[in-house]
Amino acid sequence: MQTYQRIVLAARPKGGVSPSDFRLETVSVPEVGDGQLLIRNHYLSLDPYMRMRMEDIKSYAAPQAIDEVMVGGTVGEVVASKHPKFAVGDRVVGMLGWSEMGLSDGTLLKKVDGSHVPLSAYLGVVGMPGMTAWYGLNHILKLKPGQTLAVSAASGAVGSVVGQLAKLQGCRVIGIAGGKAKCDLVINEFGFDACIDYKAGNLFKDVKAAAPDGIDGLFENVGGVVMDAVLHQMNPYGRIALCGMISGYDGQPMPVHNLHKVLSMRLMVQGFIITEHLDLWSQGLSELGQLVASQQLKYRETVSEGLASAPEAFIGLLRGKNIGKQLVKLV
Repeated sequence: MQTYQRIVLAARPKGGVSPSDFRLETVSVPEVGDGQLLIRNHYLSLDPYMRMRMEDIKSYAAPQAIDEVMVGGTVGEVVASKHPKFAVGDRVVGMLGWSEMGLSDGTLLKKVDGSHVPLSAYLGVVGMPGMTAWYGLNHILKLKPGQTLAVSAASGAVGSVVGQLAKLQGCRVIGIAGGKAKCDLVINEFGFDACIDYKAGNLFKDVKAAAPDGIDGLFENVGGVVMDAVLHQMNPYGRIALCGMISGYDGQPMPVHNLHKVLSMRLMVQGFIITEHLDLWSQGLSELGQLVASQQLKYRETVSEGLASAPEAFIGLLRGKNIGKQLVKLV
């Protein structure tokens, strides 16, 4: 009997995420019924939103169920099909979770072409993170050429893309990242105008020095003290696209003392969930794919090997150890 491995949520975290919160299981490969297809996943996407899904709290999506496969984006190859729209050999992106294989009825499954864009990129720069950057910049921030954008988690999968897109639109872009190596990458590879190392201990002064004329837009992935420092330097009628608050996802305090700037500077703050804007994905992914294929949009990936490495890689993501998109290679 053929088998494959999957990882389920074994327990809800008590404080920070622990490897013991997950369980690796070996299960039988299922039979493919009429209207179904079986996919062997090549890559698994690890993303910050998964941390909040592990909690049993009210949110935009249902909590991750205990003893069920952890939620997650995947890209892989169809290995068996009784579905009229999918054939063996098709490459597909879906939400099959932390699993080497997955059975699908085709819902939320999309065929992709790996000839011009690597398969892994469909989970990053030409996938959900890229769309998050594209939507936040174009539909919330709506900056004009010459205006200044600040991007937190600037070396990450979303931040690195939004900064490059803003540069292509003629904006001045300031990144915020953790450590000199990440900041060097943000400037030298992703082309930001400046990058502030929040770990250097001079965050408020460094933000002011990098943006003496103020900040017109903030793409926020982190929250907490990073957001606080940028709020202090926002210009009147500035706009904030609130994508993530990763600094507080693992139970850490997330103080923001400059919230009064939203009033005094008349700021617009908009939180968003990119899966609520699926009508725009075709346009956005097409534009992103063209930019990647023409090498106008660069990206980095941090890849761990094997499904069993997923819990530690996920914990590392929450602690900022990755550069660019965090993936798990399954095949």
